[in-house]
Amino acid sequence: MQRQVGLLANRRGDIEHVFVGDASKLMLPDFGRLRAGRGRFRGLRLVHTHLRNEPLSRDDLVDLALLRLDLVAAIGVTNDGRPADLHLAHLLPPTEADQTPWQVLPATPFHRTQIDAEALVTALESEFERVAPSSRSTTGQDRALLVIVEAGRKLHRDGSSMTLSQRQAELEELCRTAGVEVRGVVTQRRAEADPKYLVGRGKLEDVLVRGMQVDASVLVFDPELTPGQAHAIGAFTDIKVIDRTMLILDIFAQRAKSRDGKLQVELAQLKYMLPRLQEKDTMMSRLTGGIGGRGPGETKLEINRRRARERIHRLEQEIDKYGQQRIARRQVRTERGLPVVAIVGYTNAGKSTLLNALTQSDVLAEDKLFATLDPTTRRLRFPREREIIIADTVGFIRDLPQDLARAFRATLEELAEADLLLHVVDASDDKREQQIAAVERILGELGYGETPRLMVFNKRDRLTPEARDVVSQLTGVVGISALEPETARPLLEAIEAKLWAGAMAQAVPPPP
Repeated sequence: MQRQVGLLANRRGDIEHVFVGDASKLMLPDFGRLRAGRGRFRGLRLVHTHLRNEPLSRDDLVDLALLRLDLVAAIGVTNDGRPADLHLAHLLPPTEADQTPWQVLPATPFHRTQIDAEALVTALESEFERVAPSSRSTTGQDRALLVIVEAGRKLHRDGSSMTLSQRQAELEELCRTAGVEVRGVVTQRRAEADPKYLVGRGKLEDVLVRGMQVDASVLVFDPELTPGQAHAIGAFTDIKVIDRTMLILDIFAQRAKSRDGKLQVELAQLKYMLPRLQEKDTMMSRLTGGIGGRGPGETKLEINRRRARERIHRLEQEIDKYGQQRIARRQVRTERGLPVVAIVGYTNAGKSTLLNALTQSDVLAEDKLFATLDPTTRRLRFPREREIIIADTVGFIRDLPQDLARAFRATLEELAEADLLLHVVDASDDKREQQIAAVERILGELGYGETPRLMVFNKRDRLTPEARDVVSQLTGVVGISALEPETARPLLEAIEAKLWAGAMAQAVPPPP
């Protein structure tokens, strides 16, 4: 026939599947992709023919890994149809990060092969069980494999560019904040993103094999996946697939405490998920049954989408009610003539810590991303019997989707009333220039680009003396450490000068 013939045999020797391919490859039946199993294999061995006596192909080895087969064997065929060499491979337990996940045994003449397949598989499973406990998570955390792709030399929307290592560090920090254990990282540079799989089919297979090695339960992609890419990758594997945006949304869902914040998180999640809703059942014509459900009715997918749109509408209405309450509270402040200072900046720059230092408050401040989601305002009194309202806001991050930024009106509405923005920067971060650019871009998109601002370089205690001198010489920048209250005096003076510049010119200087 000049076609490859293959079979899948179980451990009893029974033949469960027989299939015929073409001259160069087989198409295995669809009996499930990777199940993230541990220890035991699938209990099936693949045996098939190679018409030119060639060694095992990459497809053979990928199927071995992703389907967790006991063994994969290729029997070479001579021109007269007789068996030639036997090519055999099996999986290896994960011991090193860059280790090949399989071992290909030396080819041997078919009639001289002496392999006890049952003993080999039993020994391999015992070794997998011995190694597996050390690689398992004992905390119940999700285990993530990060996939970071750089398509060409594309700049971010703010005009800045981050290296792969910087993006990796940020994504790892997001995972830490979300309570996800990072098991490994895969990076790729491409001329342009693959429209279907982002990384291309071959690279995706490598990613899934790597995920199998590190026992990953979730793949985290950066950049954001299109709905089509998310669906195609999800159909390719049984491992959970998310992207950076979904990871941020999950962090928001964990962090939101107020009713308003929780509603806005749900709204952002629904808006993100709506175009990504897919019918898991391939029978798209399946209709709802019962009275009124017969005939050409809605598919389950259409029902899910309609319910999502209805929920989005209800959430927007409820959030608007909370918005009216916030407007009323701000009107009271406006009538009293109190200036508003809003703290903005990249996530984890130390905004909440600064608020605590200036107002002696105890707002939650953690060394994690997006520690603040719900709005927080405090009063701050100056020596000349002046008062201001100082507001903490949600931290920004590069490539933050506009729908996500708009969803958090509760924290961002404070910016609309702000007389001054304190742009807090982590001075010790080597990515601070890109972070400054990202914050400025988001402020511009939200319509706050013209609001007066004061640049505050925080965490100066982490800088070397030489770096501190450089910061102190920057024009329009105040260097502080929110953990050292004595460094806040120059900042308070700068805020007072910005808010009451005319009055300050006529005022008597305060006592030292």
